Amino acid sequence: MGAFVAEVALRWSDMDAFGHVNHARTITLLEEARADLLFTEAERQGLLGMAEGMVVARVVIDYHSPLVYASKSLQVQMSVRDLKAASFIVDYTAYAQEAVATAETLMVPYDLQAGRPRRLTAEERDFLAEWQLEPAKSESHRA
Repeated sequence: MGAFVAEVALRWSDMDAFGHVNHARTITLLEEARADLLFTEAERQGLLGMAEGMVVARVVIDYHSPLVYASKSLQVQMSVRDLKAASFIVDYTAYAQEAVATAETLMVPYDLQAGRPRRLTAEERDFLAEWQLEPAKSESHRA
């Protein structure tokens, strides 16, 4: 299917003393976008288990330009890669007129009652596979 797109509203309280959205708040905005995908969209498709336990094992973010409150919202495009039995990566590109940040989070399904990671169910894997980008076709060699 490709990228999932979420629109996240910026709040005045997201700004820091330098007049742009604070770096830590940007991570929170990406979290809100990810919740739209993993919880809201998954539930809309009848999949409830992801909202019962999913943790971030790693986050990496590259900031490309300042994000200012005047933008009012952030458009976040997300896709899934490295889909494994008990983890996957969500890739993000955040836009406010231009790309302001790219990021990735390593996600691990988690059994809250048992207090440990768990495997993805077949239904969760199918849902996540919908959001994988098509692999780039390799160039053919010329004779």
